Amino acid sequence: MDQAEKLRAIVKKNNIEMTGEKKRARVITVTSGKGGVGKSSLSINLAVQLKKCGKEVVIFDADFGLANIEVMFGAIPKYNLSDVVYRGKDIKDVIIDGPMDIGFVSGGSGISGLGNMNREQVMYLVEKLRELEEMTDILIIDTGAGISDSVIEFLLSSEEILLVTTPEPTSITDSYALLKTLNARAREGVKDITVKLIANRVSNQEEANHLFHKLNVVVNRFLDLKLEFLGMVPWDQCMQKSVMQQKPVSMAYPEAEGTRAIEKIANKILGNREEEKKEKKGIAAAVMKMFKSRKKTDA
Repeated sequence: MDQAEKLRAIVKKNNIEMTGEKKRARVITVTSGKGGVGKSSLSINLAVQLKKCGKEVVIFDADFGLANIEVMFGAIPKYNLSDVVYRGKDIKDVIIDGPMDIGFVSGGSGISGLGNMNREQVMYLVEKLRELEEMTDILIIDTGAGISDSVIEFLLSSEEILLVTTPEPTSITDSYALLKTLNARAREGVKDITVKLIANRVSNQEEANHLFHKLNVVVNRFLDLKLEFLGMVPWDQCMQKSVMQQKPVSMAYPEAEGTRAIEKIANKILGNREEEKKEKKGIAAAVMKMFKSRKKTDA
């Protein structure tokens, strides 16, 4: 069987209805309206806390072209998704073991050139990403900041969206811009979008509540989606130190205020069993939507 026949077989396999027998990871997408709000740091530390709770966790760095997660892990990936698509690497080959054996996958340029890939290549990538979802309990997607097409497509395809916002006026404004774009781009069939807010770098609970209220007022008034408050992470010098040390604060400073706050958020996520009952569309669905969207744009 030549390469073309293999790819056609994969496409055929993807068109078959998935049975309920295969494992599907719980996919949590972490995003932000602007950069520099601590999104990637929160993704890593959330993964650590979920791992401490006995869950197998993999982080997918979807901030294409940048390398925040790998820098914070202090690791240099040998391969990324482009090696899977173009060089025949198995998805297992591109997973790096981070702290506490938390898996990490670098997007690299693997999806940034999606518009130039043919359908068979995309379906091949989708199959590999589905394999990734079957390897873990929780898959955390760390998106890029802002309202790029790839970010919005990941959000539209995610069953759980976490929005990281700080009290800075620009962060609040950009968070609303992201929510507004997400609301406008919601396609037919995408209903009941719920975004969970994490107030990061706040002074206290009161400031966190005020931040949520300020954003929620305009969301309720102008948008159709729902905003919920998931939790807060206080401004903590230990968080900044851990970034410089390229080590998660949850490991470097287990008793720090920031660590305890993220632990509460992780417990809250695991305590919400309703989320796990939702249809799990996952990262593969996001890639397919991105491909279809870009092909329509190019047409």
